[in-house]
Amino acid sequence: MSIDLSKMPKIGFGLMRLPETDGVIDLDKVCKMVDSYLDAGFTYFDTAYVYHGGNSERTVKEAIVKRHPRDSFTLATKLPAWSIHSFEDRDKIFEEQMERCGVDYFDFYLLHSIEDGNNYDTYEKFDCFNWGIQKRAEGKIRHFGFSYHGTPELLVKILDKHPEIEFVQIQLNYADWDNPLVHSGKLYQILSERNIPIIVMEPCKGGKLANHDEECTEILKSIRPDKSVASWAFRFVGSLPGVTTILSGMTTQEQMEDNMNTFKNFEPLSDEERAAIDKVIEVMFRVEQIGCTACRYCTDGCPMSISIPDIISAINTKRKFPGDMRPQFFYNGLVARDGNGKASDCIECGQCEGVCPQHLPIIEILKEGVEKFESQG
Repeated sequence: MSIDLSKMPKIGFGLMRLPETDGVIDLDKVCKMVDSYLDAGFTYFDTAYVYHGGNSERTVKEAIVKRHPRDSFTLATKLPAWSIHSFEDRDKIFEEQMERCGVDYFDFYLLHSIEDGNNYDTYEKFDCFNWGIQKRAEGKIRHFGFSYHGTPELLVKILDKHPEIEFVQIQLNYADWDNPLVHSGKLYQILSERNIPIIVMEPCKGGKLANHDEECTEILKSIRPDKSVASWAFRFVGSLPGVTTILSGMTTQEQMEDNMNTFKNFEPLSDEERAAIDKVIEVMFRVEQIGCTACRYCTDGCPMSISIPDIISAINTKRKFPGDMRPQFFYNGLVARDGNGKASDCIECGQCEGVCPQHLPIIEILKEGVEKFESQG
């Protein structure tokens, strides 16, 4: 039986950051959180083959499936490209997931973490899109989609090639709306224009938007002193049309209660509140940025084939979010494909600086790239 995606619960329970005791998932705590979540009328659980080393799916069986009627909740999990090395692996992994979770179908099934390069190429190589459609026809998947971390251009290509996709999960939050590595705003626009339901991951950017500094916290608290800082991030995403469910990797009962309170009586952001978030973004991004316009004049004559504007984009993002691993992943992928040189390959010939309209000290900038992305330890 299919689900009306437009009427899904706004807050989804992401099972990626479950509470642990001595490095082991604390089943008692998870059970209490699951019960509270379901009692509040929410139903969407999201796991994956790799979460908690596979133990997240096993916890689904113990905390949810064995303790609650199958029709009282919906369950999503994902197929990992990095574990697929043959056509047979698709079914092998899928059968293992059903055994782990203790179910005979998944309400939502996703190709995990599609991005430019290896992951997308693997899914196409092993015909995973058509495989997923076949699983849906067999009744083992109710709805089929993918989670996405790639470029807007690749997203358009995939949606054109695979119109059978029913939903897409993207990283979306107010800090990443204009992030040139995450593309939240552009991805949202593409999906909205095609009326494709959106499931959101990282609405708080891994907790960063729930733990602002004193200045940003004061901006938000001056308007809504009774609301948590995290609630602003959830309300920003929840106010966007087309967003069906917003995942939260909840670790504590307190986090769960706060999130459920946000969505039980959901209030879209007012104009005053949107202006406050704009001010928070301005404060967050006060760090100096390299003024590259990505004209790419510097790349054509580079003897080491260094994609300088892309490395600068990664550096700028790393400056804004020192603890964010996305710039590192982007950099690793950049130098691993298309024969791109590393920042450390620079021979300091100066060709790039001679043609840069912004007169940037590119040689020194690339040294920062080495420090940020190639230094060990």
